[in-house]
Amino acid sequence: MSLHLYDTSVRTVREFVPVEPGRASIYLCGATVQAPPHIGHIRSGVNFDVLRRWMARSGYEVTFCRNVTDIDDKIIRVAADEGVPWFVVAERNQRAFTWAYEVLGCLPPTVEPRATGHVPEMIELMERLIAAGHAYASSGDVYFDVMSYADRYGSLSNQRLENMRAAGDTDTDSCKRDPRDFALWKGEKPGEPTWPTPWGRGRPGWHLECSAMATKYLGPTFDIHGGGVDLIFPHHENELTQSQAAGDGFARYWMHNGMLKIGAEKMSKSLGNSLLIPEVTKKVRPVELRYYLAAPHYRSSIDYSEEALAEAASAYQRIEGFVTRAAEVIHDVDAHAPLPQAFTDALDDDLGTPQALAVVHEVVREGNVALAQGNKEQVARLLAETQNMLDVLGLDPRSEQWRSSGGDMGLRSTVDALVSVALEQRQAARGRKDFAAADSIRDQLAGAGILVEDTPQGPRWELSR
Repeated sequence: MSLHLYDTSVRTVREFVPVEPGRASIYLCGATVQAPPHIGHIRSGVNFDVLRRWMARSGYEVTFCRNVTDIDDKIIRVAADEGVPWFVVAERNQRAFTWAYEVLGCLPPTVEPRATGHVPEMIELMERLIAAGHAYASSGDVYFDVMSYADRYGSLSNQRLENMRAAGDTDTDSCKRDPRDFALWKGEKPGEPTWPTPWGRGRPGWHLECSAMATKYLGPTFDIHGGGVDLIFPHHENELTQSQAAGDGFARYWMHNGMLKIGAEKMSKSLGNSLLIPEVTKKVRPVELRYYLAAPHYRSSIDYSEEALAEAASAYQRIEGFVTRAAEVIHDVDAHAPLPQAFTDALDDDLGTPQALAVVHEVVREGNVALAQGNKEQVARLLAETQNMLDVLGLDPRSEQWRSSGGDMGLRSTVDALVSVALEQRQAARGRKDFAAADSIRDQLAGAGILVEDTPQGPRWELSR
C-alpha cells in the first residue's frame, strides 16, 4: 500500500503523488506569536512532525517549511497593553514556541520564515493580483475582490459565497467593493509598524503572508499545506484563492489536525483554560506529552483531562520499560530492521497513529514474553522492531533527545556517575553480607529520587516519577 492522505479540498482520502518524484514539500502554518504556546498550539507541530518523519522513512526527501507570523492585530494589541514595541512581544513568544517544539522532540524545519522578512514577495503578489483584476487598492488598503473569483471562492471550506459573512479583518467596510472582500494590505495607522508599498505605507494582512512565504520556499505548486482545522476558513480559503487567482497552482493536498478541547470548549487563552507547555511538563515528562498528542488520529479532536494525560504517560512507560530491559540484554540494535507490515499499513492509511501504536504495544507484549523466557534472538528482533517504530513516531526512549531528560546530557552524565559510585558501594556491602548497609544505600538513593531495581544483569536505576 502506498501513502494515502485525507485531502480537505476533496473531502476524501486519496493517494499521495508528489509534484516531483522522490521529493515531498510541506508548508505548515506555524505560530502567530502574540502569546506563549499551550498544548493545543503544539499539537499540529507534533502531528506534522510524525508525517515528516514517516515520509522521510518512506524514502522521500522532505522540505518542511513552518512559518512564523510575527506581525498581526493581536501582537499589536498585546504590545500596546504592555507598553512595549511589537517586536518585543513577537521575539519573546517565538522563542517560547521554538523551545516548546524542541522539548517535545519536533525536528527543526528546513526553513522557518518570518512574515516581516518577506514584504517584497507580498508586494509582488499584490501587483500580480491587481494586474489580473482580482485585487484593488482603496485608501491605502489593498483588498482581494471575491466577486472576481466567485466561481471558485469557498471550494476548500465547501461554502457558498452567498452564505458567507463579511470579512472581519478591518474596522470598517467603507473602503471595500464588497463586505466579503478580505484585506491583503492594511494602510498606515498611528503607532503601528509600517513598510513602504506602491499604494502607501502599511502592513500585511495575515492571509497574504502565508501565500508569499509558501511559494517562495516551496515553489508556485507544492505538495502539502497543513494546519489546524480552525484555519480552513477564512485563512486557508483565502490563501488558496489569492494564490490561484495570481496563477499559482499552490498546495495539491490540504491536511488539517483536530482541535484540543477542555470539555466542550476549544482551548483558548480567552477562556482562561490554556495549558502552557512548561506547566504540563511538570506533570508528565515531555516524551509522555508527545505520546499523548501523537496517539489519537491527527484529524480527531482531543478532550483534555489530567486522567487521560496520566494514562498516556503510563502507556508510554510500559513501552519504555521493555526497551530499557531489552537493551540490557541486547547491546547492538539493527537500525535497519524492517518495520512490521501492520505498522506500515497503519501510517500509510492517512497517518493512522492509533493503529500504529497498537502494533507497538503488541510487539512490546511479545518482547516481554521473550525476555521472561530468556530468548535473546527473539528479544533482539522485537527490540529492533520496537525502536524503529518509535523512531518514526519520535518516541524512542534511547534516542539522544529523550535520554537527555530534557536536553541536559551533562547533568545526566554527572548523576549517572554519582549513582554508579553508590551502587558499587552497595554491591560491595552485599558481597561482604552487610545487608543493612546495602539497604541503607538503596534507601538514601530512594530519598534522593533514585529508584534501584536489581536485575539478572545487575542493578538498574531510574529517576522516580
